[in-house]
Amino acid sequence: MTSEPLNLISFRGKIKILHLTWVAFFITFFAWFNHAPLLMAISKSLSLTPEQIKTLLILNVALTIPARIVVGMFTDKYGPRLTYSLLLAIGSVPCFIFALADNFIQAAISRFLLGFIGAGFVVGIRMVSEWFPVRQLGTAEGIYGGWGNFGSAAAAISLPAIALIAGGDNGWRYAIGLTGVIALVYSVIYYLSVTDTPKGFAYFKPKKIGAMEITSRGDFILLLIVKIPIYAALVLLTWKLSSGIGLFSEAAATIIYCGLGLLYMLDTRKTFRVNREVLHNPPAPLHRYKFKQVAVLNLLYFATFGSELAVVSMLPLFFSETFTLDPIKAGLLGSAYAFMNLMSRPAGGLISDRWGRRPTLLVLTAGLALGYFIMSLIDTQWPLYLAVFAAMACSFFVQAGEGAVFAVVPLIKRRLTGQIAGITGAYGNVGAVFYLTVFSFMSYQEFFLVIGITALLGFAAVLLLEEPEGQIAETLPDGSVSMINVA
Repeated sequence: MTSEPLNLISFRGKIKILHLTWVAFFITFFAWFNHAPLLMAISKSLSLTPEQIKTLLILNVALTIPARIVVGMFTDKYGPRLTYSLLLAIGSVPCFIFALADNFIQAAISRFLLGFIGAGFVVGIRMVSEWFPVRQLGTAEGIYGGWGNFGSAAAAISLPAIALIAGGDNGWRYAIGLTGVIALVYSVIYYLSVTDTPKGFAYFKPKKIGAMEITSRGDFILLLIVKIPIYAALVLLTWKLSSGIGLFSEAAATIIYCGLGLLYMLDTRKTFRVNREVLHNPPAPLHRYKFKQVAVLNLLYFATFGSELAVVSMLPLFFSETFTLDPIKAGLLGSAYAFMNLMSRPAGGLISDRWGRRPTLLVLTAGLALGYFIMSLIDTQWPLYLAVFAAMACSFFVQAGEGAVFAVVPLIKRRLTGQIAGITGAYGNVGAVFYLTVFSFMSYQEFFLVIGITALLGFAAVLLLEEPEGQIAETLPDGSVSMINVA
């Protein structure tokens, strides 16, 4: 891999891979959030109640949490080229099912299944890390994440217009069906256009699949602890779908709770089996990595991406009720928070490349904590322009922090990058579930304050993070050891 300056208008070599990959991510988010701007038309067409609409919104994110972990494993084992192509192709199917839905049950099943495509983000993290040198990796990952994440905003802008052009009561069906067609077609384009690594470079795979590999007994315990909030988020989602919305009975919810408990025990057993040899005979120091690094990044992504998903969901309502704005104007102001991704996330990666991973995370985490504390002070006495400025400034630190997190992820253990990205990405969704649940019980000011407090916890966690330095070792298929620079 070469480290010549990034020429983003080029379409050759690693820049070609970056562009093709962020477009793949863009399409996954474009399809994943294809329902949001069309909810009114969908509700009218399928005669949905407000409770059923809320159910669709929850189901849309439920599968993404475990899917990101599973897709991360498949990425490491089979490579990002095949994994991304299959994910796009398979993810197109729920788009078609939803477009053809005639009732709530069909719509609910398809929205739940479509959460699978939201796992696409983790695949590109591994692909980009294979093509870019460490001094450009943060910037490249930031561009990938920031530009790809814009897919949700693009859906909000374009799909209502497409539905209007299609015309009639079924216009929304054509718009959503089109997202499935785009995903399916691009799955073929991506497979035919990329390779997992540059020519002559080895693709390192995990020794076993089914659970993340660790390299010490202490890390084994920490991994089991880190998985608990992921299962807790699924429990919380089940509770919201039963007690909060009434999608199914308490008896059915109890069965799901027991099933999740059993699944955690089976997960623990599988993790033990995968790491049994390591627990008895730890590898040489050269081949170890510290899972503590992963745990810290999980907490940071919980506070950054988790809060972004939650705030984007409620910010238009906040502006509307606080400043007595009409819904259209409030929606435009709220959407500006997400638009910051185009520049903020790449900026976080770029700053990490220039000034160091750990110092950047310290500054950005402190900034987002301060930003949310300031937002907790906004009330009707504030000028509207100042409130919008405060939200946009906070948004910069949040999204730049996301870019800085994934500037570190690929530098921990190359062959496990997909799995590390998967569990870190899952923590972002866990954060969103937590924050949105908090929001349902608190005022706007208290909600922002809670996010600020969790960001301070993230700042304390960064103090435990170690700056990537030196080299990490990976074993080639012939048994020889390859050293990869991470500083």
